[in-house]
Amino acid sequence: MLEFAFTDEHEELRQMVRKFLENKSPEQTVRRLMDTEQGYDPQVWSQMAEQMALQGLIVPEQYGGAGFGPVEHAIVLEEMGRTLLCAPYLSTAVLATNALLHAANEEAKAEILPGIASGQTVATLAFVDEGGGWDPRDVALRAAGSGDAWRLSGVKTYVLDGHVADVLLVAARAGDGLSLFRVEPEAPGLSRALLPTLDLTRKLARLELSDTPATRIGADGDLEPGLRRALALTVSALAAEQAGGTQRCLEMSTEYAKTRLQFGRAIGSFQAIKHRCADMLVEVEFAKSAAYHAAFAATREDDELLAAASLAKAYCSDAYFHAAAETIQIHGGMGFTWEHPAHLYFKRAKSSAVLFGDATHHREQLADHIGV
Repeated sequence: MLEFAFTDEHEELRQMVRKFLENKSPEQTVRRLMDTEQGYDPQVWSQMAEQMALQGLIVPEQYGGAGFGPVEHAIVLEEMGRTLLCAPYLSTAVLATNALLHAANEEAKAEILPGIASGQTVATLAFVDEGGGWDPRDVALRAAGSGDAWRLSGVKTYVLDGHVADVLLVAARAGDGLSLFRVEPEAPGLSRALLPTLDLTRKLARLELSDTPATRIGADGDLEPGLRRALALTVSALAAEQAGGTQRCLEMSTEYAKTRLQFGRAIGSFQAIKHRCADMLVEVEFAKSAAYHAAFAATREDDELLAAASLAKAYCSDAYFHAAAETIQIHGGMGFTWEHPAHLYFKRAKSSAVLFGDATHHREQLADHIGV
């Protein structure tokens, strides 16, 4: 039985990150940044690295990072989910960093990870082929070449922050199996385009590669197990972010229910509203439990992470979407307006639900893991 509990140091980290994000990511800042093509504030991004060391949280100390693990990452992502932080953190500090740690060779780690930890590098992993899915077995893009001379031709889509990333990691198949390649942002034959998305607070891009030169940075052999673990770690981090967003939806709903008067009474005194808020509270607690379980499972070297990550992603996706929808309903007509933040959480909930595979996909993955 996996047991988990947060330490005093964990709670101090939570409070420190919460205070920083409340100052740097208020609603008006989120609205301003989500309307830009870049999608984030470079100055705040630098402050996150210099003052908080957040980008290098799980980067080993030998590469200039803090050397912490998935539990600390979950705390940070949960707080980011509460404020809808507009920053390439999930792409850089979570997805790309885990891909490098679990699939790249030593030379690539030493070259790329210090820049990520210092906040000087925005990185991402281009994983999904056009028409493909998030399972490593779905990657069909093939690399042609050998040694130091490789070429990639094809399309990668749903690439987190792919339009602004300084380091582009691409999953493709070589002769010995799935591997990892690095493509320079200005490489010939590479075209990057920002995708229109429901959630403007998180940017996705489409990459077209036409005989584009690439450097193989993957460790020797088939890297499917390493990339599968990297994706599971990213999924568990996203689940924590979803739990944070679910918590914020509950907070907005209960605060409004206490102050909104109808027929001379606070609407929170009406049974229908009480039941909605009570159901949301249950979902919040279960979402946190699932996300925390995945984070603590990730600290072990066994396969429990794969099942725990899928369980967390499936539950947190449904819980966040339901909580965001209920938040709109509780706020009534005002909740449907562009001026109210409820729709921002609703859109983030919907987009996060399908990112890295929807709830149905992860329930199927969970069934496979436990042999059902």
